[in-house]
Amino acid sequence: AADRAQKVFHDPSSDFITLLNIWKNYHQTWQREKTTGSVKRFCKTHFLSFKRMREWRDIHAQLSEVLKEYGLENNKHRAEKTRVANNTSPQTSGAEPSAKDMGLSPLYAAIHKSILSGFLSNIAMKKEENVFHGTKGKEAMIFPGSALFNRSKTWIVAAELVETSRLFARTCANIDNAWLEKLGGSLCKYTHLHPHWERKRGKVVASEQVSLFGLIIIPGRPVSYGRINPDHAAEIFIQSALIEGDVQKKLPFMLHNQNLVDDVRNMEDRIRRRDVLVDDADLFEFYRKRLRGCYNIKTLTRLLKQKEQDRFLRMKPEDIARYRPDEKELSQFPSSIDLGDRSFDCTYRFEPGEADDGVTISIPSSSVYTIPPESIDWPVPGLYREKITALVKGLPKTFRKRLVPVSNTVDVIVHEMPKTKSALITALGNFIYTRLGVDIPASAWPDDRLPDHLKMRVSITGPKGEEICSGRGPAILSRSIPNTGETGESKEMESARKTWERTGITRWDFPDLPERIVLRGKNRTQWVVYPGLQPAAGKEKSVNLRLFRNMENALASHKKGVGALFAFHLSKDLKFLKKALALPKNMQKKADYLSGAKRFEKRMYRCMIHRLFHRNIRSKEAFYAHAESVAPIILPKGREFANLSISVLEAYHETRTVFYNLETAHMANQGGLEFLEGLRVELSQLVPDTFMDLYDTDRLIHLPRYIKAAATRAERALVNFEKDRTKAQEIEIFTRSLNTLLQGLSPAVSERKKAAVEAYFWLIEEYKVSVFAQELKTPVRVSRKRLEEKLRKIERMK
Repeated sequence: AADRAQKVFHDPSSDFITLLNIWKNYHQTWQREKTTGSVKRFCKTHFLSFKRMREWRDIHAQLSEVLKEYGLENNKHRAEKTRVANNTSPQTSGAEPSAKDMGLSPLYAAIHKSILSGFLSNIAMKKEENVFHGTKGKEAMIFPGSALFNRSKTWIVAAELVETSRLFARTCANIDNAWLEKLGGSLCKYTHLHPHWERKRGKVVASEQVSLFGLIIIPGRPVSYGRINPDHAAEIFIQSALIEGDVQKKLPFMLHNQNLVDDVRNMEDRIRRRDVLVDDADLFEFYRKRLRGCYNIKTLTRLLKQKEQDRFLRMKPEDIARYRPDEKELSQFPSSIDLGDRSFDCTYRFEPGEADDGVTISIPSSSVYTIPPESIDWPVPGLYREKITALVKGLPKTFRKRLVPVSNTVDVIVHEMPKTKSALITALGNFIYTRLGVDIPASAWPDDRLPDHLKMRVSITGPKGEEICSGRGPAILSRSIPNTGETGESKEMESARKTWERTGITRWDFPDLPERIVLRGKNRTQWVVYPGLQPAAGKEKSVNLRLFRNMENALASHKKGVGALFAFHLSKDLKFLKKALALPKNMQKKADYLSGAKRFEKRMYRCMIHRLFHRNIRSKEAFYAHAESVAPIILPKGREFANLSISVLEAYHETRTVFYNLETAHMANQGGLEFLEGLRVELSQLVPDTFMDLYDTDRLIHLPRYIKAAATRAERALVNFEKDRTKAQEIEIFTRSLNTLLQGLSPAVSERKKAAVEAYFWLIEEYKVSVFAQELKTPVRVSRKRLEEKLRKIERMK
């Protein structure tokens, strides 16, 4: 009942305000009724002691008289005026990090600051619900009868600490710890932690921690460290701001000194040593001697104004470098490298493990397709010996032991092996085979396991010099370059399109076309586009002139466009060509194996257009000169090509007929049927529907012989299957090696190796003829030994 009656006085933030509320209600009752009976009824209703309340009133009256005596009687109105002015109540509650944020009124703050001035040793910080860390290592619990029980905030003050079953905090209130430092005054202890340089402030800053009676009342706030410990602040300032250059704007002497440091570091990056630049301790000592009393940008600027110059802070080369590397050694690490017919800038970095360690060559995206991939394999002269040594030492033991001592072998290679246009591994394999008689396949070289700095890093850049992509080795050149968009260059590109591009072209009535056009934008940015013709889409009989971003795409499209333009110009001659390419009636049925007569004729016509007219012609004069030279030979060339194609068709039909007849005659021979099916698959792979597009004239001449050899083999195999199997095993050795070579052809493989693999394929076909149908003869000498030598030569190629 007492709890219910007294609940009306409770303030959830402060037991002191609860006492004040009791007094206010009691005092208002006394002033209103002016009778002892009414006051007694008030006390009885609220379970209050009448005697204690009367004593309280007497003390209040005595204090009021004292205030009058000292002329302070008007102070009794201040609290009420403050409350009315701020529209607050003495019962205001809350407890957040500051009085304003907590919702604590100025009156609440004033009351509790007054209380705190007498109870500073009774403050406490919450540890867990109702349990608080007190001063001097004490731990107290809020008394359960307090209005703050289960409602307390982070910081409290208590009127008393009573120890019974445990230490209890009685008569508590929520407070703001921001009040404590001012009230504590000299009792507060200050600790400065983690001094560090702050670029934006231009000074050394520490985290200041304030504690009172062992409680941390301010965990950390940034303060200037220079006024606290000038000497230590100066050390941090010199190291961070001047040596590391961590400032918003570098002063002239800093730029001068940084340029000297960069020059030395560049030399170190080139020669891959870190013993030229003096260490930070030397640089620190240089500044320390000259900057006594400077611990921030402000004091440094003041000193420079006093000196009226900064020469005393400008370093000399001898202050930066321990020694100067030999000029001959530095020349082995040039600032640019020749690739193809152009020179490209390169940079150096000596940071093992980092992505850009070693040599990085910057190549504009517009020039990527002009660079021979093989040239990327060759290192700069300064790394040549190291790379050769690493390659030789990384060989499998079976090869390496034939090249010992390795140092002598490396000397021979470095001094005698010429630099060629082929890949380094190819040149190395051929040189060692020729000079030392050791046959090493390209797959045995450990080029993929070399340290990163021995593999050239290529950085492909956009029009503004920004890096688009990067990678090590030749493979990066064959990677699809991401489209960087045309933001920032759209105006120039749009202007170029308006100048160059056209549609609906049916004759050469436009200016000569350059191989490339350089577009220049703002800030000296530039990029390259490639003009080229493009056949119109659909059934429209015209070509368009377009600008391409990719050189290879431009060239491929332009050749097709030129071919289409020739077709328009020589349309009458080409009508006769179509007639000349028509299959004789007795051959039309034979074309069924190759998609039918109509498609066969269309392919011959399309192939003739490609062979005669797909040219990289870029001038009107050259176009009409070619048209004039080709026109008289269109029909002869067409008939010649038709005869070659028909001979292939006839041989193919005859061989397929042989297969069919053999299958019919050996229906019960399951093994024979499977053998014939395998031959049929091989034949279809050798002579697909598109064989005219795949093979040039020199190869078409031999194709009928290869086809007939398959028929001869089929006939003989079904007579003596074991003999054919023995011969097939001899061929299989090379077909397996061919498949291995084909599977190993990556996008970065050299064109020379591709051509060598293709030649190896045809040499195997010739070997098949010599093994299975000797009577058909071969135009070149072919044997197992020649094939093995050819294979080893290809294996040495990269």
